[in-house]
Amino acid sequence: MDHLSDSWTAPPSGGRVGAVEYVLRDLSEAIAAGVARVGDRLPSEQALAARYGVSRAVVREVLRILETRGLTVTRTGRGTFVTATEPARDMRFGSYSAGHLMEARPHIEVAAAGLAAVRRSEDQVTALQELQEQMEAEEDPQRWVDLDARLHAAIASASGNPLFADALENIRLALAHQSSVINLTPGRRQQSDAEHRAIIAAIARGSVEEAEDSMGYHLDQVKEVLLSITMLDERR
Repeated sequence: MDHLSDSWTAPPSGGRVGAVEYVLRDLSEAIAAGVARVGDRLPSEQALAARYGVSRAVVREVLRILETRGLTVTRTGRGTFVTATEPARDMRFGSYSAGHLMEARPHIEVAAAGLAAVRRSEDQVTALQELQEQMEAEEDPQRWVDLDARLHAAIASASGNPLFADALENIRLALAHQSSVINLTPGRRQQSDAEHRAIIAAIARGSVEEAEDSMGYHLDQVKEVLLSITMLDERR
């Protein structure tokens, strides 16, 4: 398939997030307009990277988000195919929908944060604080997402209940995909850093109530961003 127009301009400066936003918007508009039709195979990662003048890592992130929104499906060894012209009502992150994650995470992570406040060791507190500092200093979006997954896993581990840690490990890839999508919202990474800071401070103080409240607030904010993205997609 090569219905995509060659009359594109280079993505704006502003780093990887700006490039992801640009390529994602252009491909989404091409799909919505029928330039890339349902059943068509998109150009290869290499071809798309050359077309837009971006890295293959940017293209892979865009393709992952398109699939999350129900617009495409990637088949190993065959490529990425257009499956719909409008985003799905409920985004999917691997095997789980956004609704699945929003419904389950509070039952796992709020309890884990509360237990971590009374069961964590000093070494675990230090490790959480170091992860937080790395996240706040990290400029690469994908590395930030990786650190985010490690931070939430470390909180679950500090709870002392291996069931919480195992549950987060099982949905690790889904959470990483979700973070990649959420972080396209301007300012979201900085807000998330502040929310993580509050969670870790509460755990360090040994306050169960504050740790649970801070984690609950963080997950509520994640839910609000996901809902706003869904509503934005529906209005387009």
